[in-house]
Amino acid sequence: MSTTDRTSDPDAPARADDAGGVPARAEDAGTPGRAGVPSTPGVPGTPGASDADGLLAEQLLRLTRRLHRIQKRHLEPVGITPAQSRLLRTVAAFGEPPRMADLAARLEVVPRAVTSLVDGLETAGRVRRAPDPDNRRVIRIELTDAGRATLRELRSARRAAAEDILAPLTAEQREVLGGLLTALVDPGPEGGC
Repeated sequence: MSTTDRTSDPDAPARADDAGGVPARAEDAGTPGRAGVPSTPGVPGTPGASDADGLLAEQLLRLTRRLHRIQKRHLEPVGITPAQSRLLRTVAAFGEPPRMADLAARLEVVPRAVTSLVDGLETAGRVRRAPDPDNRRVIRIELTDAGRATLRELRSARRAAAEDILAPLTAEQREVLGGLLTALVDPGPEGGC
C-alpha cells in the first residue's frame, strides 16, 4: 500500500514519525468516525476507541523497545545483558538463595531460560550453584561477591538509563506516569489476567 493509499484508508494503522514519535495521522484524534459519529478515543464501545487503544498500545511497544535499547547501552560497560541483570536482581530479592524453579516462577519464564541465564552468570563468577543444606538434591542459586558488586554497578546504570528515557518529563509528569504504570503493571485482583 502506498503512502497515498494509507492516508486515504480509514482502516490503515496510524504510524509514528521515526524522528519525533508524532503520530502520522494525528488528525484522526477526536474527528468523526467512519459513520460520521464523533469518536471518543479511549472510551470502549465508541467509534475510534479501538483505533486510539491500538495507537496507545503501539506507543507502549515502541517505548519498551527504546527503553530496552537504552538500558542495553548502559549495561554494556558492566558486561551484562538486560535479562541477566533482571535475574541477578531477582536472586538478590529473595530472603534465602532461591531454587531454579523459584526464579522461573518469579520471572514468569520457562526453567530452561533460567538455566541459560544462570550458566552465563556463573561463568562470569556472579552467582554459584550450591546444594541446599537440608536437601542435597535441591540446588540453590547464591550471589557471589562479584555478583553483589555487579548489583551496585547495575543500580547506577539503571538510574542513568532511566534519566535518559525520562529526561523530557517534568517531576510532576514523572509522578503521573509512575501512577499510570503502577495501575497497568499491578491492576489488582479484578484487573488481572
